[in-house]
Amino acid sequence: MGDEKGNLQSVRRAVTALELVAESGALGVTELGRRLGVHKATASRLVAALAERGLLERDPLTEKFRLGFGLIRLAGAAMAELDLVRTAHPLLEELAERTSETVNLGVHAGESVVYIDQVTGTRSIVAVSWVGRRTPLHCTSNGKILLAAMDDAEREKVLAHAPFTRMTDRTLVEADELRTHVRDVRARGYAQTIEELEEGLNAVAAPVHQADGRVVAALSVSGPAFRLRPVDMPRVARQVMDVADAISRRLGYVARRPASA
Repeated sequence: MGDEKGNLQSVRRAVTALELVAESGALGVTELGRRLGVHKATASRLVAALAERGLLERDPLTEKFRLGFGLIRLAGAAMAELDLVRTAHPLLEELAERTSETVNLGVHAGESVVYIDQVTGTRSIVAVSWVGRRTPLHCTSNGKILLAAMDDAEREKVLAHAPFTRMTDRTLVEADELRTHVRDVRARGYAQTIEELEEGLNAVAAPVHQADGRVVAALSVSGPAFRLRPVDMPRVARQVMDVADAISRRLGYVARRPASA
């Protein structure tokens, strides 16, 4: 408990330090320590850690610290996701209306999928929003799309953590079976899960491309297994791929999915 409180206090100090530097433009270690109410040595260690991550940078002339370009990178990533949501949301609504099921938009974050938007259809039984929640890559349709989009080295780094957590009896947990599955996903152009994350829940997903061709997100439709049956997957997949393609075009992506996909 003590370590947890100490870590939380360190995070609060780091955030406060960034806010103080932002307000002042630049601050020396001594002044920053005074405003934070900590010893100069503590402030020095704090700014060194933030500078190492590029969140602060030291002016060689004044020896004061100002905001670093690392913050621009973080802000740019946040803005990109906001732009993606704004662009995609109307099409998510259309897909939810067409399928009457839950539609999610997920992005890759570490070894997880993070959901950044959701629209529920008229038949959806989802009571809680998935927005902001994380799910594993290996047992979700969105995650399989994002795995398939990785280059080989990045994917192998993820698969090196196998065997993965078995969420249900149907979950793929071994690296070799996931490699085979990913090859199938790449060939088909869509991914599906049959009760792999939760019993009674099926889903199908397709990739969303940004202007340079990279997969920036995965679009999925999920629903109860008695409605979204394995036999229904190809039909629903075509709808998901069409909408994913439409979002991609709005993001500036000009390539088309081959007709055989």
